[in-house]
Amino acid sequence: MDLRSKQITVGELLDNPRSNAVFQRRFGKFMKHPMVGAARSLTLAQLQEMAAVYIPKKTIQETLQELERL
Repeated sequence: MDLRSKQITVGELLDNPRSNAVFQRRFGKFMKHPMVGAARSLTLAQLQEMAAVYIPKKTIQETLQELERL
């Protein structure tokens, strides 16, 4: 999947069934949080920066790699 240098929006990723499935599988318990809806306008780069506070760097990198392989 073309992540457009991480400038793709979270909303675009969530609207795509394949990338949404990656998020559901990796972060299922977080996907029901109200902030997910609010994050739809963020870019993937912005989300990555925010998520680094809560999610291990290795998990973020593996997720990005998986999204790129789609």
